[in-house]
Amino acid sequence: MKLVNITKPVLLLLCYLLSVAAFAHGVDEETQSFLSANKGVAFGPFLYIGAKHMITGYDHLLFLVGVIFFLYRTKEIITYVTYFTIGHSATLLLGVMADINVNVYIIDAIIGLSIVYKGFDNLGGFKKILGTQPNTKAAVLIFGLFHGFGLATKLQEFEFDKEGLFTNLLGFNLGVEIGQFLALGLVLLVLRFWRQFPSYFKFSKITNVLLMAAGFVLFAYQLTGYFIA
Repeated sequence: MKLVNITKPVLLLLCYLLSVAAFAHGVDEETQSFLSANKGVAFGPFLYIGAKHMITGYDHLLFLVGVIFFLYRTKEIITYVTYFTIGHSATLLLGVMADINVNVYIIDAIIGLSIVYKGFDNLGGFKKILGTQPNTKAAVLIFGLFHGFGLATKLQEFEFDKEGLFTNLLGFNLGVEIGQFLALGLVLLVLRFWRQFPSYFKFSKITNVLLMAAGFVLFAYQLTGYFIA
């Protein structure tokens, strides 16, 4: 009975994330109105929007859940999250400032595949099938670059006032990091609590299978959008 009580909320949470993963980059009407009408420097509002977007950015969070799922040392967690942060920060700023246009459906489909990759990696799929293990830090950095372009493409949908653009982007990027810190903090609390019970390892396989399923849902959803749009 205790085992069921512990694992049921976790499985329900994973199923919920699976169902909403396809809508990871949604922007509410209030935010859309602000971004379209904003003129000049607005560091604070952009910081808030960045934090809110990251907290509700299920694709980014699902990938990071996969990254930290089997990491136990604080130093390792910080290292991997730093690689991801460097990647998405670089392409977020570069994409918007240099006006590099990437198809939103394609980039989000790749982000979906990044989730599939991490779940598959956690299941030991590469070692079983290929007999080798890809460089996990390099993979997190590379996928971080794609996640950054995902954020950039969403911002590029709005016509920004060029005045104060760099400052506003710094605010948005800082907000993303704050949102990431808050969301990961909550995830880590849940994982550390769950790791106290045998069910963590017992259900680790199904958890990562669900993670892969969420990635495939996002991938299929975005490809469908690409061919229909």
